[in-house]
Amino acid sequence: MHFSIPETESRSGDSGGSAYVLRKEYGANVLPAFPPKKLFSLTPAEVEQRREQLEKYMQAVRQDPLLGSSETFNSFLRRAQQETQQVPTEEVSLEVLLSNGQKVLVNVLTSDQTEDVLEAVAAKLDLPDDLIGYFSLFLVREKEDGTFSFVRKLQEFELPYVSVTSLRSQEYKIVLRKSYWDSAYDDDVMENRVGLNLLYAQTVSDIERGWILVTKEQHRQLKSLQEKVSKKEFLRLAQTLRHYGYLRFDACVADFPEKDCPVVVSAGNSELSLQLRLPGQQLREGSFRVTRMRCWRVTSSVPLPSGGTSSPGRGRGEVRLELAFEYLMSKDRLQWVTITSPQAIMMSICLQSMVDELMVKKSGGSIRKMLRRRVGGTLRRSDSQQAVKSPPLLESPDASRESMVKLSSKLSAVSLRGIGSPSTDASASDVHGNFAFEGIGDEDL
Repeated sequence: MHFSIPETESRSGDSGGSAYVLRKEYGANVLPAFPPKKLFSLTPAEVEQRREQLEKYMQAVRQDPLLGSSETFNSFLRRAQQETQQVPTEEVSLEVLLSNGQKVLVNVLTSDQTEDVLEAVAAKLDLPDDLIGYFSLFLVREKEDGTFSFVRKLQEFELPYVSVTSLRSQEYKIVLRKSYWDSAYDDDVMENRVGLNLLYAQTVSDIERGWILVTKEQHRQLKSLQEKVSKKEFLRLAQTLRHYGYLRFDACVADFPEKDCPVVVSAGNSELSLQLRLPGQQLREGSFRVTRMRCWRVTSSVPLPSGGTSSPGRGRGEVRLELAFEYLMSKDRLQWVTITSPQAIMMSICLQSMVDELMVKKSGGSIRKMLRRRVGGTLRRSDSQQAVKSPPLLESPDASRESMVKLSSKLSAVSLRGIGSPSTDASASDVHGNFAFEGIGDEDL
């Protein structure tokens, strides 16, 4: 997966010059292979192919915190995006959705990166500067039923306008959601009126989608608080509910508790949750705490056709992504669990951000931060501001939704301490060591 950028790329063109600098700075074995350029104009099919390659490349490097924080690398990728799509720098209108479907239209430059667009949305909504870092922009695909499928969190070096328009489909949208996992940080956001309204709108939307698990009695209490316009009390109750603040992924397949098991994965509260149904059994849930994942890796492969024909439901040569993590099931027993999903890279990024947040909290730090400013730049405030609309009252709970039982009561959280680099059968460059991992003692079993 990791090898050097070709010399033809590294010494020609503006992006190529940056690539050469990066290769010298980080070494040939650190950088993933960069999608090669051609000397002649690209056909529409070649532009689309390069866009897909560039998207996979950006997701891959996002998993490396060293590269992700490099301004040289970020500048290199920003130019590569514009060059690939041949988009000139100009002012445009960009639509960003809130979790409740409300549209926020902002004026940005095609060359503006994610933090610039996020600032513009915050200015439009009148969200204070010191709360901007609590929210992020996500690229999603809107399904026929109106629900969202998460493609990825837009990264710092991305150009949101280029990212969404290059997909050439109206079903792709940009959505604003909170970016942290620990609900304790809600207190910071709820101090502000706009922050409170954004959290409230997101929570109502997640309940309606079935992402947050609610009993009939809890649903009745929540609706009563809505009728009283008690938003803070509504959120306090919601914080106690299962899967509050989680991101839910599309249905996929895992090898736990048995091979080829259909599951729905959710990420939040320092864990991955797998909802599944075994033959003849009710809906069950397995919770994998990030503090008990020794390491994880993302791998890709192209399934071989069976009998000379493509596999059912798969396009010819379609790449299959897998997230595998080594989990401490019990004392002295580690087991690899593999999830096969097109969203495997985003799952990995979620795991890394949860670990980062845990380590910041352990060190006594805070995620409260200001977004870094461009050199010589200032925060652009909008001439016309837009209020966050209050969502409608919750509808009656879906009678078809089942309650779940835990697969195991032993999958519980543990305390934190750092460890050295893990040793596995995979190459070190492919494995993400977890510095929030700790073994468990007899009292945890």
